[in-house]
Amino acid sequence: MPEHEFAVWAPSPERVRLDVDGTVHPMERAEDGWWRAVVDVAPDVRYGFVLDDDPKVLPDPRSPRQPDGVHERSQLWQPVPHAFSDGDWNGRSIEGAVIYELHVGTFTPDGTFDSAIEKLDYLVDLGVDFVEVMPVNAFGGTHGWGYDGVLWYAVHEPYGGPDGLIRLVDACHARGLGVLIDAVFNHLGPSGNYLPKFGPYLSSGSNPWGESINIADAGADQVRRYILDCALRWMRDFHADGLRLDAVHALVDTTAIHILEEMSAETDALAAEIGRPLSLVAESDMNDPRLITPRDRGGLGMTAQWDDDIHHAIHTAVSGERQGYYGDFGTLETLAETLRHGYFHAGTYSSFRHRRHGRPLDTATIPATRLLAYTLTHDQVGNRAVGDRPSQNLTTGQLAIKAALALGSPYTAMLFMGEEWASSSPFQFFSSHPEPELARATAEGRKKEFAEHGWDADEIPDPQDPATFERSKLKWDEVDEGDHGRLRTFYRGLIALRRSEPDVADPWLDHLRIDYDEDARWFVMHRGSIAVACNLGTDPVEVPVTGDVVLAWGEPTAGDDATRLDGHSVAVLRQVR
Repeated sequence: MPEHEFAVWAPSPERVRLDVDGTVHPMERAEDGWWRAVVDVAPDVRYGFVLDDDPKVLPDPRSPRQPDGVHERSQLWQPVPHAFSDGDWNGRSIEGAVIYELHVGTFTPDGTFDSAIEKLDYLVDLGVDFVEVMPVNAFGGTHGWGYDGVLWYAVHEPYGGPDGLIRLVDACHARGLGVLIDAVFNHLGPSGNYLPKFGPYLSSGSNPWGESINIADAGADQVRRYILDCALRWMRDFHADGLRLDAVHALVDTTAIHILEEMSAETDALAAEIGRPLSLVAESDMNDPRLITPRDRGGLGMTAQWDDDIHHAIHTAVSGERQGYYGDFGTLETLAETLRHGYFHAGTYSSFRHRRHGRPLDTATIPATRLLAYTLTHDQVGNRAVGDRPSQNLTTGQLAIKAALALGSPYTAMLFMGEEWASSSPFQFFSSHPEPELARATAEGRKKEFAEHGWDADEIPDPQDPATFERSKLKWDEVDEGDHGRLRTFYRGLIALRRSEPDVADPWLDHLRIDYDEDARWFVMHRGSIAVACNLGTDPVEVPVTGDVVLAWGEPTAGDDATRLDGHSVAVLRQVR
């Protein structure tokens, strides 16, 4: 059997031993807190670490595989020779692309990487450029959203483990699809979090999901390296084309070089090494353009960021919802302001936060493609009390308007799985914590949270009930039915328009022009010779724009000076210059 060096950073315990299939070996400690041992082992051996006098065998913090779950021994793993066949894949940046966010466990009935592969041709036909998978790191239980990961280097086994992820990425590349992996570095889940036993992985601070990760306190250097190496692993070892970074505003970094700047620099170095572009997409609620400003101009160098202001502006204008953080949105004026400038809150007062929020975006130097526009995300549906989608509350025409505003905008676009056919499935919050007390606390906490906002506690789905998970799976048999099929065709047309019309691909907000009438409820977004005309009201309206109808929901009538739009309808027009 070949020799293998096992290593673990564990500055906290006084003694660390290596357990290999039940046989315990001593380990030697270096001054930097790393423990090492060289042992002859099989290439797929199970192993773990024993700390001090606690007999529990703990998984490797950098575990490459967890075949028996996050509470058990790790397993050595390397991709089989020639696992990838994507040598001809040259990659592409996400800027200006159409991204499709999906949850592996609910995307298909089987909920695996291999079953997702069977739907990739559908995504190619739809016209998307990237698949963004919600977190696939190892977490407690069999199913969940994935944001409770505790072993960030390992791939969730019920999805198909690391080999299954390789098959999915390789299959995407074979079809010309890029892959983004959702990575969570701002907190650890409650089930199977053994990292604090090894060293100072956690800080003294906290965020809404638990204790914060230590990236700036004493001992932070190795924790930062843990994060950076994990980020690079997804792109180097699994050939992902980039990462979506969860809630980076919760990464509290008081050092002179922010960890995101380090990650950006190391990602660019890896991209140069492998010869294809790699993208980092940050989720942030700070409205801080420094996040997407290049490093050589004093920014953090993220490729792009999620933009919730765009979502809020579109959703509230169409739906009329105004509760919670939607309170400052809802008018066509707000919609126009947000689409023109990227952020609505840009040093302005936020009634939800009770303070000023955001910073203006320099639209002359930062292209719109560094911001993501969307009408739906896992958060915007799953964090609603009952996980209801807009398709369960709005007309199909209203859904078409939302799609046209997002996909017809200058921004990089993103869809959430099933929105393109107005899926009837909710996307509810679900979990499968194996610990009874944690399971009960999760269910009770969810009900209490929404009951405080006026919901009947009996209406709140139990996250631990397997039926909540099953209800959230897409129903693929409805894709071509009636309005479902019509809406999917409309989405396909909008996506194709982004490729075929140079004016629609223009990334500069300074070239965007918007007209609207608050009382008549019409809204027009001008993209050069292309105009996206919407009627957000229920009654027919004359919109003062005309041209050849390229794409429409409803039956528009284009006259010499105006176009008549039915209620809840939209038309894409090519104007004669």
